[in-house]
Amino acid sequence: MLTWICTSPRWAGLSVVLVLALAACATPQERAAQAQADVEQMMAIYGPACTRLGYAAQSDAWRGCVINLGAKYDLQRYGPGPGYYGWGPGYWRGGWWDPYW
Repeated sequence: MLTWICTSPRWAGLSVVLVLALAACATPQERAAQAQADVEQMMAIYGPACTRLGYAAQSDAWRGCVINLGAKYDLQRYGPGPGYYGWGPGYWRGGWWDPYW
């Protein structure tokens, strides 16, 4: 019976999902390394623009500029995100509830 369970398509699919789920777990060191890589990428992308805007490279104001430009890009690309109670920004204004509701 154990052989049937291990070779059954249902259990094979479940085992693949389980292996992938366990592989997705990351240690705190791996998450920290990923966060560091994200920061370095943001500095490489937005750092030259902040330098051209007049901020001295590697200063606190320059770092703030890099973070602000990154946040501005994320907001433009991904939108403001869900609002109060998970509803989007257009829920009450022209979304599901019209002004003529």
